[in-house]
Amino acid sequence: MLLSTSMLFEARNFALELGGALAELTLAYETYGTLNAAADNAILLCHGYTSNPHAAGDGAGWWHNLIGPGRAINTDHYYVICSNMIGSAFGSTGPGSPDPATGAPYGRGFPEITTGDMVSAQALLLDDLGVGQLAAVVGFSYGGYLTFQWGVSHPDRMRALVPVATWNKSRGGVESIIEIEDRFAQCPGWNGGDYYGREEESGVRDMLVSLRVETLRGYGVDRALADRLGSEAAANEGLEKLGRQWAGQFDANALIVLRRAAVLFNAWDNAANIKAPLLYVLSNTDQRFPASELAKPTMAHLLASGVDASYVEIDSPYGHLAPTEDWQKWAGDLEAFLDRHGLGV
Repeated sequence: MLLSTSMLFEARNFALELGGALAELTLAYETYGTLNAAADNAILLCHGYTSNPHAAGDGAGWWHNLIGPGRAINTDHYYVICSNMIGSAFGSTGPGSPDPATGAPYGRGFPEITTGDMVSAQALLLDDLGVGQLAAVVGFSYGGYLTFQWGVSHPDRMRALVPVATWNKSRGGVESIIEIEDRFAQCPGWNGGDYYGREEESGVRDMLVSLRVETLRGYGVDRALADRLGSEAAANEGLEKLGRQWAGQFDANALIVLRRAAVLFNAWDNAANIKAPLLYVLSNTDQRFPASELAKPTMAHLLASGVDASYVEIDSPYGHLAPTEDWQKWAGDLEAFLDRHGLGV
């Protein structure tokens, strides 16, 4: 579903890393700020697994507190670009898109993609926008995978890297794909993923809602809503509302396609390729990317690989959502890091 705030970039015959090609490639994206005359003040922002390119511009933007005039990612200085990754469902080419060969949605016939493909598609978008060297690549959660991928695949394209609430290789193996597939196989109208046009009666929409609510709880959204709304009952109602809103926009097959790409992701082995200074950010209560498990070995590996890496840990009760909910606790670190490395002065 293309958001009303998004624009579209289109290309043809996009070759894929594992073979084959997308005859038609579309990327949905949004921008904030202005590209300077030198074309070197752009920040590429990469969103999470089930998120979208609407990061700022109004209160609905998922990082609106961090992006804008005078904020940590200061759009008085930077031109921010956030694109919906290929394989997703917010306007970019994915399983719900029409296959040019048939006119019907790709569905489970969508080709296997990688994080490398996602980055390559973003690179085409940047070229089309006239962007030169990036001030930074910043990414949250799955977007952090892309941030690390940018660092190892295009080490000269940016002056800074900020992977947030993430890791530099996959969290979860093939079993995580099977788990998602098994959940949707329970839907009476799943039909091997060919459910388009029958979202409600197939049971897929309800399963998407259920999965979304579970995910949001795991991310700490229930705690954040309870604190904001004043009660657990109000938080539960809010979670259900968020789940239904998202389920009306997303695609079950996209969950599988993106998870397959995540399982293949590994920037750990090529960490020595990274040239740009890197700020690694984790939350001390994140169960998805636990700081207690990941921080020390990851920082040791990055430093041993010659990366100019620094680390910030957010002390927050909000788990995976901490960088968003407790943005004040690390905004100063982000701003200082970008001013030191991203401005290019």
